Amino acid sequence: MIQACGVGEAWRIPDDMWERIGPLLPAERPHPKGGRPWQPARQMMDAIFYVLRTGCQWKALPRGLGAPSTVHERFQHWVEAGVFQRLRMSGLLEYDERVGIDWAWQAMDGAMTKASPGGESTGRNPTNRGKHGTKRSLLTEGRGVPVGLSIDGANRHDMKLVDRTLPRQ
Repeated sequence: MIQACGVGEAWRIPDDMWERIGPLLPAERPHPKGGRPWQPARQMMDAIFYVLRTGCQWKALPRGLGAPSTVHERFQHWVEAGVFQRLRMSGLLEYDERVGIDWAWQAMDGAMTKASPGGESTGRNPTNRGKHGTKRSLLTEGRGVPVGLSIDGANRHDMKLVDRTLPRQ
């Protein structure tokens, strides 16, 4: 299907990775009153990863991957269901099992970026004339592997993000 839309197989999630992702997804909601059936979960995840890997806007998603509004709706549903949090934690646990997380040394830092359109998770940036922005807080382990991430409004003090940045199971 993806090949037919001109996007190519390179954008498809590999089978072995899909075997790890699939069980983390919630069951699809039934449609007792009819309506369109849900698009296949794998196709939706392929499209979400396409957006994440290319940085394109949802509306610029190649149509062969799915309707942008449908893909974005599924993304929002999965965010609310904690799918990506479980996926991140699953990856961290597997990395720890295979390589080992180096807890002997960690580094945490924050960065502020512009967020022109605004939105719920933005705040007035105190270092940029009060323009709307976001702050990212990142924790890395001794080898530089990210183990924690938190995003909030630019007006949030770094200390307020520390607890949310620390990894939790």
